[in-house]
Amino acid sequence: MVKEAGCLYLVGTPIGNLEDISLRAVRILTEADLIACEDTRETLKLLNHLGISKKMISYQKYSENEKKAHLIDLVEAGNKIALVSDAGMPGISDPGEILVKEAWDRGVRVEVIPGPSAVISGLVISGLPSNNFYFHGFLPKAKVKEREAVVTGLKDIMATLIFYITPHSVEKDLILLLKILGDRPAAIARELTKYYEEVIRGTLSELLSVLAERTLKGEMVLIIEGNNEVITELGLEDQYKIYQMMLSDGVKSKEALKTISTDYNVSKNRLYEYILGKKEK
Repeated sequence: MVKEAGCLYLVGTPIGNLEDISLRAVRILTEADLIACEDTRETLKLLNHLGISKKMISYQKYSENEKKAHLIDLVEAGNKIALVSDAGMPGISDPGEILVKEAWDRGVRVEVIPGPSAVISGLVISGLPSNNFYFHGFLPKAKVKEREAVVTGLKDIMATLIFYITPHSVEKDLILLLKILGDRPAAIARELTKYYEEVIRGTLSELLSVLAERTLKGEMVLIIEGNNEVITELGLEDQYKIYQMMLSDGVKSKEALKTISTDYNVSKNRLYEYILGKKEK
């Protein structure tokens, strides 16, 4: 009997409430030949809840390189492999991304089974702008200067910023973010979909005040408003092009210089000198 073509399934699993598992996810987990997971103990809890008995293999950060080739070999041999994380979508801040890349590099079939995501759930419940966002994941466990450099690189991003934080790092992370980003509106969404689900809203300094009074436990997502005060300076050549367009539209030179200076927050005298330099060439 010829075996069907194999596939690597990326299966989203609940981030807390087991009722959030999808019907399709249940079917794929039932039909899979093997389930690759971060922690077999965590996945076993879900499988037992669903009444599914299935062979599992641990696929963790410390074993990803040695096991990725073996798992894709199995897919190439016609096996259906379901990749899951401990909670949420595999490949988001976990070793799953390495396995997915290996699958594409070797040309095997990959399918995604969408499911809950702490990132998206935290964003939409936060009340902060959601039309444009940047997910960073965990801040690095590095020396102070290295951590400051990472956050400084995020300072001018205008999109809403999203981080994963732990109970052990939340205070240290908030202090760093407040220092570099300023006192922006933010929210901590913790224990999402679970019994003790909670969203704490306020500025970064207000969130720190909350921490001074109580200890936050559980898995947390930190959402911070993006930089709304970034002004991108227009280069002189671009300013000159706008100036030329305004002249062609009948605007007088003096008025064009004034308008560009006001609208783009640039130096009128500097642009005028640039224009004179163009005429001399």
